[in-house]
Amino acid sequence: MARPRTPAIGFIFVTLLLIVLGFGIVIPVLPGLVTEFKGNNLASGSIWYGTLFAAFSAMQFVSAPVLGALSDRYGRRRVILIAAAGSSIDYVIMGLAPSLGWLFVARLISGMTAGAFATCNAYIADVTPPERRAAGFGMVGAAFGIGLVIGPALGGYLGHISLRLPFFVSAGCVGLNGLYGFFVLPESLPPEKRRPFAWARANPVNSLLALRRFRGVMDLAGVYFIYMIGQVMMQSIWVLYMGYRFHWGLDKVGLSLTVAGIGTAVVQGRFVRPIIARLGERRGLILGLALSCLAFIGYGSVPWDWGVFAVIIVASFGGVAGPATQSLVTRHVPADEQG
Repeated sequence: MARPRTPAIGFIFVTLLLIVLGFGIVIPVLPGLVTEFKGNNLASGSIWYGTLFAAFSAMQFVSAPVLGALSDRYGRRRVILIAAAGSSIDYVIMGLAPSLGWLFVARLISGMTAGAFATCNAYIADVTPPERRAAGFGMVGAAFGIGLVIGPALGGYLGHISLRLPFFVSAGCVGLNGLYGFFVLPESLPPEKRRPFAWARANPVNSLLALRRFRGVMDLAGVYFIYMIGQVMMQSIWVLYMGYRFHWGLDKVGLSLTVAGIGTAVVQGRFVRPIIARLGERRGLILGLALSCLAFIGYGSVPWDWGVFAVIIVASFGGVAGPATQSLVTRHVPADEQG
């Protein structure tokens, strides 16, 4: 009889890599597709592109607590597979979308199943001791970085062939992730650590209020919320902003995102652990937030396009804030509520 596979960060690393690869491929081309639907009107396209991001995030806000509660009840593996299926369907719909309305349908589906990252973080918390979790979350960031190294460059290349081709390639990547998870990914949450599903905990408002039960977690969640507002704002306008200010095409945008991915992968995979070990999680968080703030100022004020690449290096080290925050939160939450 074959021995059951032991859950490990390596499994989840590959899962995240394939998810982010699919996400990264469409980054350079989605703004162009939205603008095309709006008659190549940049101002109108920018508004609708931001609205697409908002629709995705709103749906994620509603559904993420549900998926988290489901993962606490039925295990992480099932939720990750559901998220992969939803993302694959999302990319296919976007690739075939005849109108802007269909793009919204796709984004809503993707937002409903966007629990993969949170569930992967819970997976890591399941299989690593508290003192090693910052390094584990750094590996999540490294997977994100590697996916952004390959994805945008490939998306920029495919976008020159067709604006819709990257969406189908992304669907294939996420579909491959689903197959990987089905056949290879083991469960990380043993039955004795699971808890019954309750809609009261799955309600997004109640989920936020429930954080007050754990000392300091609500404050950390607020810090992470503000930090992610800045990150998502930058991601949502990157292609349009660089095209408007420096007249970058898909190739230059893809290169910048590739450099950002390399920086993220190196910092998260190589530097997060020693930085956190030397400074501690709290000081590591403060350092990451300070560097991120400097990077945002740099993106808005740098006068030459080559200076953007220098700012990207600073922003990469600012990414220490994410793993530090996540590690601090998991120290205050019991095993059956990590989802």
